[in-house]
Amino acid sequence: MSSPRARSLSAHSLTARELLDLVADAGSFRSWDVAVPPRDVQPGYADDLDRARARSGCDESVLTGELRIDGRRVAVLVSEFGFLGGSIGVDAAGRLIAAIERATRERLPLLAGPASGGTRMQEGTAAFVAMVGIAAAIAEHKSAGLPYLVYLRHPTTGGVMASWGSLGHVTVAEPGALLGFLGPRVYAALYGEPFPDGVQTAENLYRNGVIDGVIAPAQLPRLVARLLSVLAPAKGPSGLGGDDGQYDDWRDGQRDGQYDGPAISALASIAASRARARPGARTILRHAARDVVPLSGTGQGEASEGLLLAIARFGAVPCVVIAQDRYAQRAGAPWGPAALRQAQRGQRLSAELGLPLVTIIDTPGAALSREAEEGGLAGEIARTLESLVGHEQATVAVLLGEGTGGGALALLPSDVTIAAQHAWLAPLPPEGASVIMHGDTAHAAAMAEAQGIGAVALRTAGIVDWVVPERPDAALEPTEFSRRIGRVIERQLLDLAAATPAERLRRRRGRYRALVRMPGQAADS
Repeated sequence: MSSPRARSLSAHSLTARELLDLVADAGSFRSWDVAVPPRDVQPGYADDLDRARARSGCDESVLTGELRIDGRRVAVLVSEFGFLGGSIGVDAAGRLIAAIERATRERLPLLAGPASGGTRMQEGTAAFVAMVGIAAAIAEHKSAGLPYLVYLRHPTTGGVMASWGSLGHVTVAEPGALLGFLGPRVYAALYGEPFPDGVQTAENLYRNGVIDGVIAPAQLPRLVARLLSVLAPAKGPSGLGGDDGQYDDWRDGQRDGQYDGPAISALASIAASRARARPGARTILRHAARDVVPLSGTGQGEASEGLLLAIARFGAVPCVVIAQDRYAQRAGAPWGPAALRQAQRGQRLSAELGLPLVTIIDTPGAALSREAEEGGLAGEIARTLESLVGHEQATVAVLLGEGTGGGALALLPSDVTIAAQHAWLAPLPPEGASVIMHGDTAHAAAMAEAQGIGAVALRTAGIVDWVVPERPDAALEPTEFSRRIGRVIERQLLDLAAATPAERLRRRRGRYRALVRMPGQAADS
């Protein structure tokens, strides 16, 4: 898949051609570039261009074309830092725009590998404004439902970082890469002091939720192949991505079924849901999903360990997953405004990529703190609710365990709601409800039963559609339980794919409207 020489090079010494050799299936790269026509430029700049061509072996600072990664066609945009620091002038911008537009016409996923100091200073404002055209072409590509993946290389700064370097559906970077808006040399010249150490590094941006990961160049082909298996899968007989047989097993055998056992006390379910050994969202993804690519943060400088955001497949169906991690929440990463904004990023990814959305609810409740209130927690819950209710892609919610308060409600709106046998949903933990109603916690069990918070009661009320059995408790069978959940998710997503977005929206809104009694409606309606 790549040359031994390319694999032996250090991350920061890769030229554009060496990176292409590294990621492409052997011999698969085809250039889309045409020769840059001569034009009148100032004499000193003309000499700079001649030296850059001789030094880099390239006619401009970007190379574009197509290649195959694991057999899939992928369009590529790669900077050549050896050509005037990878800077973008009007010719380079035109080349990028032409390649992006071709990728859109041919419906190809797009992989960018920028390494640039930004706008080409010799060309001034014209080059600066050209970044708008590049961003517009990428926006059109994404609006066509096509993936845009970014691999940030060392260094990427200035207008490139502020345009096509920061627009990826998924963005990763090479280890130790310098990444930022204002380059450290410019900062020092403008402000008379060095830029603080460690801020503009790939690792720091990852920790702060700006990018999704840090990977060595040699790992890039595998990551892209995994992403494309979800975002641009080969079509199987169903028209979806390659089927692994899980759905056929489920459909033919009906071996998972609905829970139809005896009534379960709400308090017993609450105890089971809080057990330390109970499988959480990470266990579900590990055993029930394939090609899982975890993402990080909002992309806007926020990250919450209490939320998992991923692109994955359940059997044949690719999707975006937004999952609450109750273990992380209990360990000091409460479900706060940043987690909700991260969830909203997941919704945007689902919409842009045309993928269904799976939410996994498992939370002891939203954060109770000054920081959460001042950070707009209530508003973020409301905005998440609003966007989920109106989300055009198919949505499945999974009530996995604890479902406390507004933190759980935020991820509930869906076309289909699945609940584990011992899952529950309540405005407060029953202990809290007992305190409000009776001034003590002694009435918690009675309150839980009266409120109808358990999975079977929720199904009877029309809030839950499917109760997944635990045999007898998910904590005792984490792998099989996870796979059972995964098969039900897959089945529901496949069924939902048959409806149009308008039909799904109408049914979804009607579903929640039907849970209330409208003015003038009979008491037994």
